[in-house]
Amino acid sequence: MSDKQKTLKQDISISGIGLHTGCKVNMTIKPAPENHWFVFKRVDLPEQPTIDANVDNVTTTKRGTTLEQNGAEINTTEHVLAALVGMGVDNALIEIDGPEIPILDGSARQYVNAIEAVGIKEQEADRNYLVIKENLTFEDPEKHVEMLIVPQDEFRLTVMVDYKSPLLGTQHASMYHIGEFQKEISSCRTFVFLREVEALFKAGLIKGGDVDNAIVMVDEEVSPERLQELQTLFNKPEIKVEGIGYLNNLELRFRNEPARHKLLDIVGDLALVGQPIKGHVLAGRPGHAANVAFAKVIKKHFKKDKRAVPTFDLDAEPVYDINDIMNLLPPPSFFIGR
Repeated sequence: MSDKQKTLKQDISISGIGLHTGCKVNMTIKPAPENHWFVFKRVDLPEQPTIDANVDNVTTTKRGTTLEQNGAEINTTEHVLAALVGMGVDNALIEIDGPEIPILDGSARQYVNAIEAVGIKEQEADRNYLVIKENLTFEDPEKHVEMLIVPQDEFRLTVMVDYKSPLLGTQHASMYHIGEFQKEISSCRTFVFLREVEALFKAGLIKGGDVDNAIVMVDEEVSPERLQELQTLFNKPEIKVEGIGYLNNLELRFRNEPARHKLLDIVGDLALVGQPIKGHVLAGRPGHAANVAFAKVIKKHFKKDKRAVPTFDLDAEPVYDINDIMNLLPPPSFFIGR
């Protein structure tokens, strides 16, 4: 099987609304040369500055991952990056005429479909993997987040989410290899609890939020008056929910769609390491802040060794006990949807 770098066969054009800025943007994803990786280009700004998909360029992870370089910013990068990685693309130039990637339906499905439609072409250079040789860990005790990557000959992910919600409960999702991304992961949408919506609007976020581009989870009874307020907030003639469930009685695409979306976000955020990865990521209660912090841990270890093999000081105090994080997750046979 070939393991050469790949790019798109031709341009992809996509238009849509940014989830947080509410700005309508036009985006073109173009083929790029070998060893280019992913680069954003703000064609609406003077001199059309570029922004590398590099974890060192992350400025905020508030409800999405934002990059800034050369005086330009690009918001909510994770879904399009996940689609590119998930479809096996190594090199692409992403031109956009606004500050935020279109949210579309809240998943990566439309990006994946567009990539499949134009096709992928093989390039001459070999892929340069970050091959995990030692266990690397990250912990955020305040948010109860644990992340671990262990040696594996594929890029594999295992995720657990738990928001102490009677609706969501504890969910698990897994991806055994990147070939599962298109059918099992790419269509899973972003989600938010109804109780968070007003606070997000007041914080200047989700200006482009809509019941059609996110799963809005309702884990408490909602009064008729509250539904009227939501109609105004979302500018919709009718908003409904029957008890505990999902706004407008939305149907999930998978029983564990929220957990699968968290997995999608990890794929996109770890693309900021700058190379494809061979390793198994295990994540308990992840989010964009933890994903980016973990990407920095991985990149830092690889920078220490010019051969791209991370070093690990066995005498140093571990960031987190590996046995504890392994105990957080059930064996693969228990994963919902497997």
